[in-house]
Amino acid sequence: MEKKLNQLYLGLGSNLGNKIENLEQALVLIHTEIGIITKKSTYYFSQPQGFVSENDFVNMVIKVETERTPFEVLEGIEQIEKVVGRTSKSNGFYQDRLIDIDILYYNNVKIRTDLLVIPHPFIFQRDFVHVPLMEILDDTTLIALRH
Repeated sequence: MEKKLNQLYLGLGSNLGNKIENLEQALVLIHTEIGIITKKSTYYFSQPQGFVSENDFVNMVIKVETERTPFEVLEGIEQIEKVVGRTSKSNGFYQDRLIDIDILYYNNVKIRTDLLVIPHPFIFQRDFVHVPLMEILDDTTLIALRH
């Protein structure tokens, strides 16, 4: 019996080191550990938001088909961030980072726990997420995700 593939949208960002290389390394690991990347936005360059830094960000959004549950995806993302070199999560305050990966959407699922909130609550408040997301969404998917 064939497993159902779930539609997952991830936001990625880096503002330390070789930012593009950090993102590319994360993409390889996502493909290996989480699922098949079916769409990728172009790179989106932005200044830090929510904290002061001299290091600008490179961001992108990808669409992934996965058999994993949302919490399995979260666990996989945390491991990928560690492999790429991230040492800690923000815990309420923002800071420079080698890699940051956020779950934006997972099918039409809504989750609100201490560990995970889907859809991501700041998608449409952050151009560095919203703009690359709009680049890879088709109209039908956008309508479904907004409801």
